[in-house]
Amino acid sequence: MRYIDYYNVLGLQKDATQDEIKKAYRKLARKYHPDLNPNDESAQRKFQEINEAHEVLSDPEKRKKYDKYGKDWKQAEAFEQAGGQSYRGRPGYGRQTFGSEDFEEVFGESGFSDFFESLFGRQGGRAGRSHVQFKGQDMNATLELSLRDVYRTHKRTLDINGNKIRLTVHAGIEDGQTIKIKGHGSPGVNGGPNGDLYITFKIHPDPVFRREGSNLFKTEPIDLYTAVLGGEIMVDTFDGKVKLKVQAGTQNGTKVKLKNKGFPVYKKEGEMGDLYLTYQVVIPKSLSEKEKSLFQQLSQMRKP
Repeated sequence: MRYIDYYNVLGLQKDATQDEIKKAYRKLARKYHPDLNPNDESAQRKFQEINEAHEVLSDPEKRKKYDKYGKDWKQAEAFEQAGGQSYRGRPGYGRQTFGSEDFEEVFGESGFSDFFESLFGRQGGRAGRSHVQFKGQDMNATLELSLRDVYRTHKRTLDINGNKIRLTVHAGIEDGQTIKIKGHGSPGVNGGPNGDLYITFKIHPDPVFRREGSNLFKTEPIDLYTAVLGGEIMVDTFDGKVKLKVQAGTQNGTKVKLKNKGFPVYKKEGEMGDLYLTYQVVIPKSLSEKEKSLFQQLSQMRKP
């Protein structure tokens, strides 16, 4: 029968507070809980070890007795009967530490080790299997959509580990944005709440429009004659075509703003960003002889 260092089991110092004990226990119990590690005997043994350490250290009376007599557990009862007189045993007596490989040798059917029962008696503990409730594991998923997919609010059905989940995709959601769907993660343990599902959106770039927040940017080609003389052009936006007037003498690279023709603002119904156009003047190619002659005449006329 070996001495068990309960502080070491929970990864704590001897002066650990009750809050630190509780926090360490919950972290380790969640990690090694049998319901989260089915068919893993080593995890189940570790869990029982953690449970026993918590049973002792979370109880002020048990902890006091353990701190006082732990390494001299064989003499604990004699100590108490003798009023706690100092014990002088053989060097190293009862000072072997407990390792996980010895678990099966020291833990009995009660769920507590012989060491525990020798120190506290067979009635000193509760059931070995914890009934602490644990929240289920959170789950993560990625949903890939096009820019046009997120221009309008719509519903999607996802298949997550065989479960059909219907969600609303709100217009204007951003690339890389993550939303939480409460209670759609893994089931809880011992009646604990389910985990949550986190969905991260991956929005693929559009070949025509570039998005920055709720604003859109687009390069708009115009012919040389419209740029020089002015006129009207039809421009494609995300929400259909609009007619736009071009000022005479428009230079290549000129920028214009179309108010409220950009992208929806996330979860703000009716609010829209702007569309920014950059004019790209298209120079004609393969001119006919007559066109070349006319351009030469214009060139001569423009010379000072």
